[in-house]
Amino acid sequence: MGNKVSAEAVNISSPVQDGNPPPECPMHNKAEKPKSTDARPSECPVQHDNSINPYNMMPPANQQPAPDQPFQLPTQRQVSTIPRAMPDGSTEFWVYPSQQMFWNAMLRKGWRWKDEDIKPKDMDDIIKIHNANNEQAWQEVLKWEALHAKECGHPRLKSFGGKATQYSPRAQMRSLLGYELPFDRHDWIVDRCGKDVRYIIDYYDGGEVDNKYQFALLDVRPAMDSFENVWDRMKVMYMRYRFELLGNKENPKLTN
Repeated sequence: MGNKVSAEAVNISSPVQDGNPPPECPMHNKAEKPKSTDARPSECPVQHDNSINPYNMMPPANQQPAPDQPFQLPTQRQVSTIPRAMPDGSTEFWVYPSQQMFWNAMLRKGWRWKDEDIKPKDMDDIIKIHNANNEQAWQEVLKWEALHAKECGHPRLKSFGGKATQYSPRAQMRSLLGYELPFDRHDWIVDRCGKDVRYIIDYYDGGEVDNKYQFALLDVRPAMDSFENVWDRMKVMYMRYRFELLGNKENPKLTN
């Protein structure tokens, strides 16, 4: 399996199972960030039964080894840099799934380890790729949120969900033009100081994994479901056009 990851493997998450589980993946302000979930930075807001967590659309966490699992997997979880909007208005941080949780999540999606030659190192790489993709996505969200820095200087991720089979209109249009479809899609709801803003994230295959465990090309933008979001996208489109136009005039070699 190596460093290659399927669509199901990327962006899977689930909450920790210890009586009071912390939330799911993705994602902490970098100040005073704990290195593991031993600090238990946040709690799951739903009942600990077979219900679906509305904040990440995942069932309760499973840290138990699966039947016939060929090797033991770590259960430690990493705290992300992505702040979480709590129901009481406080800020905590999203927590990534452990390798064991990720393994169990892949089994729920139909993957079976006997079908592939997989090693413990592969699972470690998968988790690092998964976490790096989500960190990259949040940084892209923050670039858009910078347009509203005066009204809200601390946006937080409220909830998220995968929609791998529901291609966005832009992805479908690109496909008609001959481009590949994304291997995954997430919709993130960002709390902009009390205002919910939906973002669409399309994940495209970027080839080999780099030394930062990134391989996906991310297309992150606010959904066109409000006038404000449409206006933001128009402003950014104009800024990009103006930058490219002025850049080409100042650097004629770029057009040759």
